[in-house]
Amino acid sequence: MTEQKTALITGGNKGIGLVLTNKFIEAGHDVIVVARNFDDFTLADHQQVRVAPFDLSNIDGIPQLIADLPPVDILINNAGVLFSLPYDNYPSEKQEQMLKINLEAPVAMIREVAKSMVEKGYGRIVNNSSIAGHIGHPDLWYGITKAGVINMTKSYAKILGGNGIVINAVASGPVETEMLYTIPEARRKAIKEAVYTGRFAKPEEVADTMFWLATDCPEYINGTCIDINNGAFPR
Repeated sequence: MTEQKTALITGGNKGIGLVLTNKFIEAGHDVIVVARNFDDFTLADHQQVRVAPFDLSNIDGIPQLIADLPPVDILINNAGVLFSLPYDNYPSEKQEQMLKINLEAPVAMIREVAKSMVEKGYGRIVNNSSIAGHIGHPDLWYGITKAGVINMTKSYAKILGGNGIVINAVASGPVETEMLYTIPEARRKAIKEAVYTGRFAKPEEVADTMFWLATDCPEYINGTCIDINNGAFPR
């Protein structure tokens, strides 16, 4: 029987994060869900779920957030934002929000949860990046943050890998979630035409990969990024 662990999932209340929350529950683990609000989150009262309302743009508040929670065995940095704004008309507040939520928050979350992981000699961390981190993106700052997540994954694996901590990332193409519809229709059509099967990724496909990295993947897979793009960017 799998040993019960505590998983913290940012943005675990919807989309890919919600699928992951359900998968960890089904596997018998406790789940802490960090999100700004929990409207329509039907799992809030589940005995294996603890909700932690928190705005991840509040980087300075992350140490206290983690200090107030039980030790985390598995961290899923899933939360992110996408604005699809033109590079030459990008409000500074949107740029700052993008950098904080997509990049600075995952860095800070790992820094804080790693403290107890190092003490235990065990931890699994999975970061949700994007194909945009490899090939660029019309939302310039989105691409920058997602490339940063991939590099941060490699850096933290090098720093923490000797302490029994496995850190990996996934980089998917567009996924059938709410975020998909921030992408203009013409670009969505072009993406569909670029992949082998003529469809977008399903949340379950990304969640299954992230769950495997967080639980069963070999320890020797550390500091890597798994592409989930159906041929849109083969390498």
